[in-house]
Amino acid sequence: MIIYPAIDLKGGKCVRLKQGLKNEETVYDNDPASVAIKWQNQGAKYLHVIDLDGAFEGKPLNVSTIEHILLDVVIPIQVGGGIRDGKTMEEYFSMGVSRLIIGTKAIESPEFLEEIVKEFKERIIIGIDAKDGYASTHGWVSASNIKATDLALDVQKMGAYQIIYTDISRDGMLKGPNYQAMEEMVNAVDMPVIASGGISSKEDVKKLSLLEGKGLVGAIIGKALYTGDIQLQDII
Repeated sequence: MIIYPAIDLKGGKCVRLKQGLKNEETVYDNDPASVAIKWQNQGAKYLHVIDLDGAFEGKPLNVSTIEHILLDVVIPIQVGGGIRDGKTMEEYFSMGVSRLIIGTKAIESPEFLEEIVKEFKERIIIGIDAKDGYASTHGWVSASNIKATDLALDVQKMGAYQIIYTDISRDGMLKGPNYQAMEEMVNAVDMPVIASGGISSKEDVKKLSLLEGKGLVGAIIGKALYTGDIQLQDII
């Protein structure tokens, strides 16, 4: 199971939000590239980078910051937030981004999803962000009437290779993941799943690792790394 340190970008800074709320922001570092180097030095094999401004506005707004991160680390990074057209995807790939996370656009345009999965294959990850079991879009602001597991099955039929499943209510709260929802998701699909949201201790990671045999391949950890509740070197 790969551990993905999360670097969330807002206004060019490294921040964390509570439950994805724009006004519940804590700035942890003014230099996200230095944070990326720190996680790399502590043993991270992959980084999870989200352009929060892009997610809210529907277009990338922290591209230069992401470019700096790419120049300063040698480990691969996956990027999400506001990626809703092919041109943006091509630009990110040409910069050196390894994988792109598509969320809102995957729900709004199944045709677009089918097209990009066919073209870029495993370099595309579908981000499914859920609250009370239903998918949310546009930076977690808009709730849909689509069950998260149904959406996962739909994108699987379209050829998606992997998903990230985030429980919004747990994100940034340091209260542990929603194990029941995560287990329901890995049981529902036949593709790799990365867990996200609420992971706050080494015990959380150990418990999630019990789902490895069912298809859980990674865990994204954010706030707990910045508060020190989890030491990256320990769990790696």
